[in-house]
Amino acid sequence: MATNAVKPAKQTKEILYAWEGKDKFGKTVQGELRAGGEAIVNATLRRQGILVTKLKKKSYSTGKKITDADITLFTRQLATMMKAGVPLLQSFDIVAKGNANPSVSKLLQDIRADVETGTSLNQAFRKYPLYFDPLFCNLVGAGEQAGILEDLLTRLALYKEKTMSIKKKIKSALTYPIAILSVAFIVTAVIMIWVVPAFKQVFTSFGADLPAPTLFVMAVSDFFVSYWYIIFGGLFGSIYFFFQAWRRSLQMQRTMDRLLLQAPIFGAVIRKATIARWTRTLATMFAAGVPLVESLDSVGGAAGNAVYLDATIKIQTEVSTGTSLTVAMQNANVFPTMVTQMVAIGEESGALDNMLGKVADFYEEEVDEAVASLSSLMEPLIMVILGVLIGGLVVSMYLPIFKLGSVV
Repeated sequence: MATNAVKPAKQTKEILYAWEGKDKFGKTVQGELRAGGEAIVNATLRRQGILVTKLKKKSYSTGKKITDADITLFTRQLATMMKAGVPLLQSFDIVAKGNANPSVSKLLQDIRADVETGTSLNQAFRKYPLYFDPLFCNLVGAGEQAGILEDLLTRLALYKEKTMSIKKKIKSALTYPIAILSVAFIVTAVIMIWVVPAFKQVFTSFGADLPAPTLFVMAVSDFFVSYWYIIFGGLFGSIYFFFQAWRRSLQMQRTMDRLLLQAPIFGAVIRKATIARWTRTLATMFAAGVPLVESLDSVGGAAGNAVYLDATIKIQTEVSTGTSLTVAMQNANVFPTMVTQMVAIGEESGALDNMLGKVADFYEEEVDEAVASLSSLMEPLIMVILGVLIGGLVVSMYLPIFKLGSVV
């Protein structure tokens, strides 16, 4: 006997509606409601004693790009509200409506809709890997399983805030000298292309031999005037293709990460920042109850450096075969002795997450001090470079005038 297969009901897509109406007392009220259609909105509000007068779909305006700072702020807000006892769905509503970036609001409303239909929070986050990495989702999943979601969200918010703070400090340390040197190059190019040729016309009427520095500067100026499009095109093209290759080539990334760690001035700061992120990530994962081998899956990528990613893979392999974390880290040969000794104490005392957190705190303070000292070191160094460059050009152009004055 043939039986008719029961087709699953098609899930209605919910749309956000903006409504305006009057309550039982004739007072004008307004708000927003997600529903499968206008009829559902009218019926829902009618049960609440509201007569709808205006109803329209709410379209999200195109917002700014969602940044890591947006996700960090959302994590802190969600953790704070859940700590205060606000229900999860209501917390999403509050954060979404209060965010100034429409893109973030739409993302949070979409996640809320998934959770409202029965999807777990970590599975809802996994649908958006561009914004929520495996570490984020794993910690949320561990919090849901253990019933301590608000505690892990607080720990996750602290982790993201500290990681973002380190990244900002490294970027500020690198941005300042790059910006100053870029401006110096532009100013030099302007002098070479427009100012020096004007002096050259004056000097040709002297009929005397020009000093060697002046001749050198004039030759460089002639080169700039003749091939300025090649110089600027080649420079900007090289920078563009370099960053494209860095972003798309894994081998290029590994090579640059290795060179950055060996850089004479910035290498030590980058290494300390990488160790701080590595230990902070492992401490956060281990404190959340994630097994050590599984924790190491997220640690390598969170470190942000290919050298430490390769070292983490090696450590994970050794730990999975029974080697202690201390010995595996010593075999990787990328961690200072102090780090491995602190890890050894943590393993012996059963407080590994606490010791890793102390190591992260120490290296974060080291990064703060290193960036401060680096800034104080770079300022006089940049002033010397600019003084020699611009001052040398000015002196070279005025030497013939001084020589002419002595002859007269």
